[in-house]
Amino acid sequence: MTLAVQAMRLVVCIVAFPIFLLNILGMWSWVCKKCFPYFLKRFAMIYNWKMASLKQELFSNLQEFAGPSGKLTLLESVAENRQLQFERFVVAVGEDMHQVTDGSVDVVVCTLVLCSVKNQEKILREVCRVLKPGGAFYFIDHVADERSTWNYFWQQVLARVWFLAFDGCNLTRESWKAIEQANFSKLNLQHIQAPLPLTLVRPHIYGYAVK
Repeated sequence: MTLAVQAMRLVVCIVAFPIFLLNILGMWSWVCKKCFPYFLKRFAMIYNWKMASLKQELFSNLQEFAGPSGKLTLLESVAENRQLQFERFVVAVGEDMHQVTDGSVDVVVCTLVLCSVKNQEKILREVCRVLKPGGAFYFIDHVADERSTWNYFWQQVLARVWFLAFDGCNLTRESWKAIEQANFSKLNLQHIQAPLPLTLVRPHIYGYAVK
C-alpha cells in the first residue's frame, strides 16, 4: 500500500506541477488567497444544506450550557436586554486567544476548523481555558477515513495537493485523537459518513465535550 501511495503521489505531483512551482516561487499563496474565498462561499452553502439536520441534532441541547440569561444568540440577547451593549468582536488565531478572559465563555463552536489549524493541541488548550466550568465545546469536522479503505488511500495520495489547493486543509488528520486527549470531563463524539458529494471529505466527527 505504501509503495502504491508513493507511486500515485508522484503521478499527482507531475500533473499538479504548476501549483508546486508557484508555491516554490512564493506566488501560490497569493493566488489561493484570491480564489479560495469564492470557492469556500459556494461550498459552505452546499455544506450547510447537506448538514442541516445533523447540526440541528447536535445543537439541540445547546441551551443547557447557556448563561444565566438563557440566551446564546448575540443579536437576540442585545435586543431583549437594552441595558447591555455589545463592545467588540475579537479576532485572533485559535492557538492564542489571550484577549478572551479565562473561564468567561459558555460555549465554543468549531466547524471545519481543526482540519486546517497549525496546532490542534494548542487550540484545544485555549478552548478549555476560555470555557467556564461546565461549559461546552461543540465540533464538526472532516477527518481521515478508516485506514483499510480505498478512500483513505486516495486521501493519502492527494493530501499534498489538497493542502495547497484548499489553503492549508488536511485530508488525513485524525482529529478525534486530539479531542480525546484534551482536558475535558465529558466527551460525546461520533464518527459518520457525511452526506456530501465529495467522497474525500465524507468521513466526519461531530459531538460536544464538557469542561
